[in-house]
Amino acid sequence: MSLFIFQITIKQWDKGQNTPVHQTARAAIPNVYAVNTKPAFRVFNHPCILEQHGDDIPTNIYSDGRINTSVLSDDRVMFDRFQIINGDNGFELEYLIQGNKNKSLGQLNNHWIQARYQWRYSVIETKQLYWMYEEVTLNAVYLQAFDAEYFLKREPGVVFDEL
Repeated sequence: MSLFIFQITIKQWDKGQNTPVHQTARAAIPNVYAVNTKPAFRVFNHPCILEQHGDDIPTNIYSDGRINTSVLSDDRVMFDRFQIINGDNGFELEYLIQGNKNKSLGQLNNHWIQARYQWRYSVIETKQLYWMYEEVTLNAVYLQAFDAEYFLKREPGVVFDEL
C-alpha cells in the first residue's frame, strides 16, 4: 500500500534559552526518528502519516499547536510552510518562501527530502511580549510500502536548509 509520510520536528525556545548550554541541548535533539504513527487521513487518495516530534508550546498565536493543514485545490495540499503537488511527474514538495514564492524541493516518489528552516514570532502572555524562536525540520517521502525505519536507514536525496 503506497502512502505519504511527513515527519516534523519542532525545536522552540525564547530569548532566555539561547545560551551555549541551551544551544547544545537543542543540537542533541534528533531530526530523524522511526515512524510510530498510523495513517490518519488521505492526501490525493493515498494514506498519509503526519508525525510530529519535539516542542509545540501553545501560545496566544498558536493555541491549538503550530502545524496546520489545508487543501488548496484538487492537486495541492499545504501544511505549515510546505505544499505537496500532484503533478504530471509525480508528487512534488514545495517550500513557501516569504513573499508567497514557492521553491520546488523535488519529487517525493524518487527519494526522501529533508527541509529545515528557522523563524521567530512575537507572543504576548500575561501582558508580556517576547519572541518565540523555532527550528522546524520536515522529513517527507512517498513510499510504495510502509517502512517504519525508512528515514533511519537512508540518507535524504535532497537536503534544503534555510537556517
